Amino acid sequence: MKNQKNLSAIPEETIISKIYQIRGQKVMIDRDLAELYGLATKALKQAVKRNIERFPEDFMFVMTDDEFQNWRSQFVTSNSERMGLRYSPFCFTEQGVTMLSCVLNSKKAIETNIRIIRVFTKMREMLLTHQDIG
Repeated sequence: MKNQKNLSAIPEETIISKIYQIRGQKVMIDRDLAELYGLATKALKQAVKRNIERFPEDFMFVMTDDEFQNWRSQFVTSNSERMGLRYSPFCFTEQGVTMLSCVLNSKKAIETNIRIIRVFTKMREMLLTHQDIG
């Protein structure tokens, strides 16, 4: 029961607001994931780089310079939010987020991953339901 309470600590809306559409895929960026996990972005990137064989292109990719500039102009408006965005971020698909649970072993990271995957699943189910209606 305690575990369920922890999983609901991150509001669904918070997770949804951190899912972007890039290259026609729903992804989460390294900075947002690190924040949710309670890690520094640098630590998350280092863990991924140490285990890069676990992250093929359909799990994680780096934004191109053009994608990065376009993303920044669309989603990042204040100077405070630009801090830490000097480099193109890693973009994680749902499968990549799942794989992160294999390389980030903290209790918070595992609980956060479960919550994120449930949100991705719910979004997919809602999309399929709306396709059936139309």
